[in-house]
Amino acid sequence: MRFGEPVYFHLLWGLIPLIIFMLWGMKKKQLLTIKFCGNSLLSRLINPGVKKWHHTRTIFVFLAVLFLLLAITRPRWGYHWEDLHQRGVDVIVALDVSNSMLAEDIKPNRLERAKRKISDLLNMLEGDRIGLIAFAGTAFVQCPLTLDYSAARIFLSAIDTQLIPVQGTAIGNAIETSVKAFRTQDKKSKALILITDGEDQTGNALSAAKSARSQGVKIYTIGIGGEIGAPLPNPSAKGGFRKNQQGEVILSKLDEITLQKIALATGGSYVRSVTGDIDLKTIYKGQIKKHIEKKELKSERRKIWQERFQWFIFVALFCLVIEACLAEKKPLSDR
Repeated sequence: MRFGEPVYFHLLWGLIPLIIFMLWGMKKKQLLTIKFCGNSLLSRLINPGVKKWHHTRTIFVFLAVLFLLLAITRPRWGYHWEDLHQRGVDVIVALDVSNSMLAEDIKPNRLERAKRKISDLLNMLEGDRIGLIAFAGTAFVQCPLTLDYSAARIFLSAIDTQLIPVQGTAIGNAIETSVKAFRTQDKKSKALILITDGEDQTGNALSAAKSARSQGVKIYTIGIGGEIGAPLPNPSAKGGFRKNQQGEVILSKLDEITLQKIALATGGSYVRSVTGDIDLKTIYKGQIKKHIEKKELKSERRKIWQERFQWFIFVALFCLVIEACLAEKKPLSDR
């Protein structure tokens, strides 16, 4: 026998004060009866079977409470085997961690907004595997594909602009690294979500996207940033901004055209990051869940135990019915 909620066994300790209260109540009633009519009249006025009648009713009430408490522990016995299959899509999120993601045209800054987006995505996932790629001038796997969303959150929290020493924005390298991270030759069930401001500095992003399409990977891009551009904070100068060799403040702009071309080259789609989760719903629920074929991610044979709490409830109700019947058959001499 097994129990689904064994923690409720602690409630059985509550039976001890219940027993004490019942015994005290019976004793108190007997003392009040003796005080009212005295010992000499007690045997004449009270049917000898009344005491047994009270005890029997009390026992059935106690048994009803006991079996109800046992029922909520969800006792189980007997089982059958069931084959469980989990189907879903492999989703890899490639996050830009270059210095341009520190621009504050989106509050608090582009990188923090992007991380919140990924956190929201983890809340949306419905049995799909998730992986994380961090990229700047180069790219590496921050979190391999996993069904453990809690582990993915831990890896996500560790991402910042200091993670990759090689600065720049190599989108092509990020796509190539992401394609390798799928670790499967199947040309289906692969989705890459690319979150960046689109400032590709290598020029091979489009060719990498076409190569990804040949591997069955669809790329969905989320542009984060503004078209006007924003200065980049300079950590070494408090309150200052990064400048070029001519002393001019460097502005970082969102390159939507590049991101749109990357998405279209693989049959994916592009959205601009907005407040809330509308952009994620558009990509994940509107595109990935509807248009990407699912595959079997996990298969196992599980022992399913049969719930038997119903029997304990039945016994508890039976005890209450008996107690109610006894109440209707109170000894006549006690009335």
